[in-house]
Amino acid sequence: MSIPSLIDTHCHLDAGEFLSDRDTVYERARTAGVGVQVIPAVTELNCGDVAACCRRYAGCMPAWGMHPMYVQVHREQHLADLRRRVEAWRPVAIGEIGLDLFVKELDFTTQEYFYTEQLKIARDYDLPVLLHCRRANDQILKQLRRIKVRGGIAHAFNGSRQQADAFIRLGFKLGFGGAFTWERATNLRKLAVELPLEAIVLETDSPDIPPAWIGKGRNEPAELAHIAEALAGLRGLAPEEVGARTTENACAVLPGVCSQPWTTEAT
Repeated sequence: MSIPSLIDTHCHLDAGEFLSDRDTVYERARTAGVGVQVIPAVTELNCGDVAACCRRYAGCMPAWGMHPMYVQVHREQHLADLRRRVEAWRPVAIGEIGLDLFVKELDFTTQEYFYTEQLKIARDYDLPVLLHCRRANDQILKQLRRIKVRGGIAHAFNGSRQQADAFIRLGFKLGFGGAFTWERATNLRKLAVELPLEAIVLETDSPDIPPAWIGKGRNEPAELAHIAEALAGLRGLAPEEVGARTTENACAVLPGVCSQPWTTEAT
């Protein structure tokens, strides 16, 4: 099995922000050494766009799920649709799912319902999950202790060391991307240094969460190489070591991403 040099464990390449230059964005990522991009769905309606990206671009792999920020468009029927989709095209994970307590207008009870029902789907199909945890780590963990899944990734992790350790004990890796590159992100930068490297995977969340050197501009998967360099700098390691080890971590927690001989050469 060939292991890709870098894995972007969370990238929305299907997003409208890439409509005008998606092919170029993809090629820049490949040139930068990003061999795999995991593309999570956010609603039942956008699964088709995710699928189109994964068919068009080698190394792009889907996760099927319903994002808590779009809870107003989710319907009960979509859970049955999700099961059928998993059976038709087994994803690398169920995601992006979770809870969001930052946006006050989102109904928590409805969010929690769709989150827990998707955890059950992940459990039933023995799939990891990609978790949206914004200001909701404790609530997320509460349901993970109740509904056992095979682990996954706490995407864009921004919690305490205690919460990080709780995710790790449950078989999760923690997703680090552009947020920790900002000098003001003191808690995240401390965690980036002190957490065991085997607990960390890299992500961009493109087109969102741009790193400090982009500012407020559009993020893209090619930046993953620079994010790896930034993490290496904080930890006093060679970028090659950080790249290799975080890729191994991604393969361990999302075994589907390394089930085929993906390389950084376009195929």
